[in-house]
Amino acid sequence: MKLPVPTLLAVFLMPMFAACSAEPELPAGAKKFPDLAYAKEPHFRQKLDLYVPEKPAGPLLVYIHGGGWVGGSKDKVVGLQFLAMGYCVASVEYRFSHDAIFPAQIQDCKSAIRYLRAHAAEYGYAPDKIGVFGDSAGGHLTALLATTGQTRDFDVGENLDQSSAIQCGIDFYGPTDFLGFKPPTDNAGIQPDRGDSVISALFGGLMKDHQDLARQASPLFWASKTTAPLFILHGTKDPIVGVEQSERLAEKLKAEGAEVILDVIEGAEHGGAQFFTDGRPQRYIEFYKKYLGK
Repeated sequence: MKLPVPTLLAVFLMPMFAACSAEPELPAGAKKFPDLAYAKEPHFRQKLDLYVPEKPAGPLLVYIHGGGWVGGSKDKVVGLQFLAMGYCVASVEYRFSHDAIFPAQIQDCKSAIRYLRAHAAEYGYAPDKIGVFGDSAGGHLTALLATTGQTRDFDVGENLDQSSAIQCGIDFYGPTDFLGFKPPTDNAGIQPDRGDSVISALFGGLMKDHQDLARQASPLFWASKTTAPLFILHGTKDPIVGVEQSERLAEKLKAEGAEVILDVIEGAEHGGAQFFTDGRPQRYIEFYKKYLGK
């Protein structure tokens, strides 16, 4: 499939943490293990980078980048500040929709989690303390990991003796309900009824012709009481993914009895500094400490 180039693609590729996009210097003694292949005979994107502090404290955080499932890079890693707390950090690359349509993206993320769990003893983190976070398309994949921890439907490839379940996740403005997706603007790049949109690229055609895939790709479809604890953030002025997507998922998770936090940020758009104001960074730390320990 030809790679679509919608007008708002640049926004889809906007770094999640615009105010902190520069990669910080690694703490003394920390090491980077680049381009670890999590699949046998991997596609060139099926790799991850792992950052390990001098004295790992136990938890592992996994970052999944955004980019409309058509772009972005694990090299734009976020969260390395957690290395100073003793957390290990991994940044995952996955196949884009022009490499393979859904469910390749969640299959890759689950393969990466299984690989990381299988190699926990080698690198010094705890296999039962894995948290994930991601923005936009990465937020969608984070929420899908959280909601599908008790199913093996997307588990293919290697390390199948390992679980792909996560202990918690932070979803920054990811889509959650494709069948109910109503674009907040008329931009062509996000219209599910246009063949040149990123949504059509994800499913290999118009969503109306691929409703089963759209349902399977929706965290809302999988949401249940077994969903891993989720912290969801979304801006009221998001021009790409309407805030009702996150509200809908949070409402269902609460009804199911799952643990969920929804932070709706007045005036925030699709990323930006507002996601790091009003004490939110400390709330992220407290969330991870609660479910992963230190």
